[in-house]
Amino acid sequence: MAGSRSGRMLARMRQARIKIPASESAASYHCISRTVNGEWLFDDTAKDVLRRQLWQVAEYCGVQIVTYTIMSNHFHVLLHVPTSTPLSDEELLRRYRILYPKPTRYQSARLSVVEAELAANGPSANEWRRRQLALMGDVSQFMKLAKQRFSIWFNKSHGRFGTLWAERFKSVLVDTAEQVARTVAAYVDLNCVRAGLVADPKDYRFCGYAEAVAGAAKARDGIRSVIGGCPWDDTHAHYRELLFGVGAGAREGFAAIPDVEFQRVIDAGGRLPLSTVLRCRLRYLTDGAILGTQAFVQLHLAKYRQTTGHRPKTSARALPAWTDWDGWATLRALRRRAFG
Repeated sequence: MAGSRSGRMLARMRQARIKIPASESAASYHCISRTVNGEWLFDDTAKDVLRRQLWQVAEYCGVQIVTYTIMSNHFHVLLHVPTSTPLSDEELLRRYRILYPKPTRYQSARLSVVEAELAANGPSANEWRRRQLALMGDVSQFMKLAKQRFSIWFNKSHGRFGTLWAERFKSVLVDTAEQVARTVAAYVDLNCVRAGLVADPKDYRFCGYAEAVAGAAKARDGIRSVIGGCPWDDTHAHYRELLFGVGAGAREGFAAIPDVEFQRVIDAGGRLPLSTVLRCRLRYLTDGAILGTQAFVQLHLAKYRQTTGHRPKTSARALPAWTDWDGWATLRALRRRAFG
C-alpha cells in the first residue's frame, strides 16, 4: 500500500510534458535520454543499431529527424512533428512494414489477417487503425517506441536484463523559426566536438551532420529543413558557417572551450561568437522546457496553464547576453549553472 501511495504521489508531482498536439500545428523538440547511472554502454555497433532504429521509428511515426547525435551514454535528437493529416490504410500498412521489415511467422500471419480485415472493413479494422494512429505524430510515442525497441535489442545482445535508460527523457519545445531551430541543430551535432572526440562533426559518423555529408538523403533533408530548404551545397555552406563561424572549414584548436575560460569572459561582461558559445554545454538548450522568442515562450506557457490548470510562478526568461541570441527566451529557471 505504501508503495502504491508513493507511486501515485510521484505521478502527481511529475509535470506534464509541454507539447503541441499535432492536430493543432507542427512542432519541434530537442530530446535527450541517458543510460542508467550514466554508464558508457554503447560501443560503435550499438550506436549504429540505435541510429538505424531512430530513422526507422521516425518513418513509422511520421515525424522528421532534423539531426541527432549518439554518444556512449546518451543521445540527442532534434525532432520535427508535422501537423497531422488523414492516413489511408495503404499508408498505415506501409509504415507498419517499415517497423517490422523481417516479420516472424506469427507476425506475417497476423498481418495477413489485418490486411483482410482492412479490405473488408471488418470489425477489427477500426481497432487496428486506432492502435497504429495512437503511436504516430507524437514526440512521446516516438521516444517511447525507439527506446523500447533498442532496449530489447541491447539486452538480448548483451545477455542483460532490466532498465537500460536512466529516467524519463528530457525534451525542450523549440521554436520552429529557422534561426532558433538551426542553432539547436548545430548544438546537437557539436556534441562530439564538446566531448573532445573530433574537431569536426563530419568525422563522427553517429550524428546527423556526418550522415548528411556522406550523402544520406534523409539526413540532408533534415538539415535543409532548418536552413530554408536550400539545395544541399548552399545548405552545407550555411551550416558550416554556423558550426565554425566565418568560413566553412574547421579551425585548428577550435574545439570545446574550457569552463574556466567561459566563466572568465562572462565575469568580465564579455560576449562570444555564437559558434564559440555552442562549443560549451548550454543547459538552456537542454533543460529550458521551451526555447524561442519571448512571444513563442509566453504563448505556449499560457496554453500549458490552460491545459493543465497549473499556475506556476514563471514567465519567459531572456537568455543571458553571452552572444547574440536575438531576444530568445526559455521557460524554466535553471537550478544548476547554465553552462559547462
